Amino acid sequence: MAHPDIPIHLGAIGPQMSTLAGECTRGVLTHPTNTAARYIREVMLGRIAQGARRAQRAGASAELVVAPLYATGRTAGEIRERREKCREQLAINLFTPQYWPTLELFGWRETGERLRQLVRENRRDLLSAQIHDEMLDVLVPTAGWDDLARVLRERFDGLASGICLPLPLDAADDPALARVIRELQE
Repeated sequence: MAHPDIPIHLGAIGPQMSTLAGECTRGVLTHPTNTAARYIREVMLGRIAQGARRAQRAGASAELVVAPLYATGRTAGEIRERREKCREQLAINLFTPQYWPTLELFGWRETGERLRQLVRENRRDLLSAQIHDEMLDVLVPTAGWDDLARVLRERFDGLASGICLPLPLDAADDPALARVIRELQE
């Protein structure tokens, strides 16, 4: 490609990818399973900085872009429904040991092990029940559309330089997401 400085971002969860991202990329994109503020602060930022030191990169290393799941809606019922969809998504992701670093940090490794065992037993209908509300509180920013930008800012301010938000499930909510994006850009 004929571009002098192609910005490369690397998705990272574990120690090797996080360190590599800090060493040689413009940015790191988190996975929804590792967007807890505590995990970013205590684990991710240190690994990214370690990579930058290893490469002798001056100043700030790679920027961090968070990609959280989020639960929002126009009504409390919609928010609850979306939160349950996030519970299902996390259950599907967290049966994979590579996605357990956040579980381990919070003392929830046994949840990952239970999820893995249920998948081995082909009992997928029980996966979501393993994801308790505290896990959702830690991993899934939750608020109505009118308050979502504030909640995201409070959670990630000072930790991330960018955010990647999934599109709403209902296209009728696109204007609400556009408003959230504008508020985050202010």
